[in-house]
Amino acid sequence: MAITPSIACIGVIGKQDNPLHIAIFPPYLSTQGAYLEFSFLLNASLDIFELRTRDRNRVDQDLGMLQAVDERLSIWGWETGTGTKFAIVVDMWGKEGRPSTGFGVKGEDVRPNPFYTPDDHTPMAAQSGRGKGGEITSKKFIIEVKRIGDTWRPGLEKV
Repeated sequence: MAITPSIACIGVIGKQDNPLHIAIFPPYLSTQGAYLEFSFLLNASLDIFELRTRDRNRVDQDLGMLQAVDERLSIWGWETGTGTKFAIVVDMWGKEGRPSTGFGVKGEDVRPNPFYTPDDHTPMAAQSGRGKGGEITSKKFIIEVKRIGDTWRPGLEKV
């Protein structure tokens, strides 16, 4: 089978550059020190997020490839209107090719919560007692991120 790029890590980073969720995928899942290594890579990408978002001519929230870490790993970024950042580390050597799974995201799964306030989910808000704090604990969210990381491959239009 052919080598197909795959997702190595998905990081969700809050408005105050605090990590909300980090998901690591095989083959890195069982690697000792992988969480620390990917935390470092995601943290290093925050400067590039900042530089790209300063561009006043930017129309899209998709920031594209933020950086090529080496010949194997690259970091891709997307920022929401609330300042939450999604950083995806793609492993270009990947895993062995996978057959199409045909998964799709349902509309009700991506509908935003109109009462969500991102400023309540920062370390400063938790410390002052007015917010919920850092990491995302929603089981549904964590399962969905894992599903996306496990099923994504280049050319897949619906994840």
